[in-house]
Amino acid sequence: MPLERLRLSEIRKTSTFRLTALLGLVFALGLVVLLGLIYGLSAHELTARSDRILRLEADRLKEVSAEALPDRINAEIRHNASGLTLFGLQSHAGEHVAGNLRVSLDLPFNSPVNISEKPGAHGPLRVLAIRATTGETILIGRDIAPIVDLRHRMLIMLIVSGAAMTLLVLGTGFLLSLAPLRRVRDLQAASREIAAGRLDRRMPISKRGDELDLFAGTVNAMIEEVERVVAQVKGVTDAIAHDLRTPLTHVRGHLQHAIVLADADLRLVELAQAATADLDLVLERFAALLRISELEARGRHAGFATVSVASMLAAAYDLYEPLAEDVGVRLHHVATQDATITCDPKLLFEAISNLLDNAIKFTGAGGEVWLSSEMTGQALAIAVRDNGPGLAADERQAALRRFYRGTDAAGIPGTGLGLSVVAAIAHLHGFDLELGDARPGLIVRIRCPIAAPAD
Repeated sequence: MPLERLRLSEIRKTSTFRLTALLGLVFALGLVVLLGLIYGLSAHELTARSDRILRLEADRLKEVSAEALPDRINAEIRHNASGLTLFGLQSHAGEHVAGNLRVSLDLPFNSPVNISEKPGAHGPLRVLAIRATTGETILIGRDIAPIVDLRHRMLIMLIVSGAAMTLLVLGTGFLLSLAPLRRVRDLQAASREIAAGRLDRRMPISKRGDELDLFAGTVNAMIEEVERVVAQVKGVTDAIAHDLRTPLTHVRGHLQHAIVLADADLRLVELAQAATADLDLVLERFAALLRISELEARGRHAGFATVSVASMLAAAYDLYEPLAEDVGVRLHHVATQDATITCDPKLLFEAISNLLDNAIKFTGAGGEVWLSSEMTGQALAIAVRDNGPGLAADERQAALRRFYRGTDAAGIPGTGLGLSVVAAIAHLHGFDLELGDARPGLIVRIRCPIAAPAD
């Protein structure tokens, strides 16, 4: 039905969007973790290389005697061609003794640390402090400005490459998913038509032979079997109704003839009248069954037109108001804003008539029935409400089935097919049919999309 299908379509779109967003988020998180791991390991390796150089220099200076240590530090400075390694010697009191490295901070021994002081033209340093044999402090520093710059450049490259990779993967995934999503939409469209009663419709199958084709083939086989069984049951039902209607009509004619005979026994006349009433009920059921079969077999919109709901409801009220008055029921016509809908006027009028007939019949003398229409968004609901006994919640769907008679329907004439005819007409139009609690009584709504205005 249109409104239900619209809601299902919105749900599917929302679910697809959420699934795509979730997969994109998982991929993005995985990529961030991977690039973060690459950056962290690379930065750790660069720092470890600087620490190895510092420890190597420290091991060499430990072996120098206290008297030769200042000269050795100055010699190391002269021979350091790159200028990235710095050396310093401090006394017990922290005073500078030799070298080109001066640090005013208290540093831990034997553990390299980063300092932000920039002595001279040097950038941030990685400094290792060790204790000389004389108790003095030997400082070995490494200018890590090139490493900091390299890490910065590496971070930028990883961010740019990660963003480019994310866009590339998402774009590729989107392009690759267009064809499957298009096929899924085709399968959904076919399934909606099948659910609407078109058992001659089949799921589209491509030449790929993938999982979607296997699924479509399985569903098609199932639909063929369902169509065969339904056709057999429907054929048998229609054949029985059609074939029995003629002989039963003849029997009814004979009984009527027997009733009007002048010399007929009164007891036989009463029996014939009772049998005639039963035959009328059977013939009425056969006529309703054939009517439902006719509606289900239509599947066409040749008689559809744009009609005014207000005029249709007014005609139905004029037809049933005298009938309701005869049985002691007050029928009300609630005037509402007019709207136009696209439908088969005769069929929709028949559905409204069936609803009014049911409401009047089950409400009983002293009851009231209301015929109205109400706007709900882009749809118009035709409502028939009564203050009768109503239907329990668990009986409302069952009441749409053929021959169903409610627990309170004993003694009330009827075939149990009135609501089935209404359901068949609503199904043919693609309208929603709802049964609700009127507190008291029952309210039945037929929801119809409003016709678009002509250009």
